[in-house]
Amino acid sequence: MTFATVLASARPLDGGFALTVTDDWLQGRTAFGGLTAALAYEVAKRAGGEGLPPLRSAHIAFVGPLSGEVEFRPRVLRRGRNATWIAVELSQNDAVGMTATFVFMGPVEDSVLHHDAVRPPAGYLAPEQAAPVPDVPETPVFFASHIEARHAVPQTGSKRPEVDFWVRIVGHDEMDPMAAILLVADSPPPAVIAMMGKRVPLSSMLWQVNVLTPVPATRDGWWLCQSAGDYAERGCSSERLTVWNANGEPMVTGVQSVAIFG
Repeated sequence: MTFATVLASARPLDGGFALTVTDDWLQGRTAFGGLTAALAYEVAKRAGGEGLPPLRSAHIAFVGPLSGEVEFRPRVLRRGRNATWIAVELSQNDAVGMTATFVFMGPVEDSVLHHDAVRPPAGYLAPEQAAPVPDVPETPVFFASHIEARHAVPQTGSKRPEVDFWVRIVGHDEMDPMAAILLVADSPPPAVIAMMGKRVPLSSMLWQVNVLTPVPATRDGWWLCQSAGDYAERGCSSERLTVWNANGEPMVTGVQSVAIFG
């Protein structure tokens, strides 16, 4: 089921919506975090109604596993003159699996003309020139089923904690680009995986995502996604995430906290 198909299956319930996350969207025993984040964004949009400004920031906590029948309950926290805060809680069998807070904000005139220190990785290849990322036994189900990925930077065998993928979603042309960019931002593996001598379970715990443009756009559905590790110790890794479009223009920055179980 494509993202659009999953979203279209949403059913109204008291105070929110319910839908079924199918097995092809799983990452281990839980739904892929990028999927649930993108679905929560769509639910927040519905709660915001007409005239809602563009998404500019999101804070997402991955609390527990979610799969199968999932309930989404949005709540408008505040409507200001220029910004609206909307929270969405995802649950299953009355257990919270994810919470998200979205900030929607219109443009404001300010004294900063332009500042951009977000540069793509050195020597990155265009998606048309990049080598595919092969499936391996550890490839998550959602990635093999719904993601086309290519190595944006040629592989050298380095243990440096950085992952640079071109990512394209199957069915991307049916998606809101803002939902697409939330989905792809979580699709590469955590950067700390490059430093590990063995495969162990990993899990994102918290995301803070800042959207740099009110209208994300790219070419042929391709987004350049980077995960870069800053510090890892005693079961936790602090990582930066960045997304550029196919022209190398920055679209998203953020940070995430990753749990390492072994």
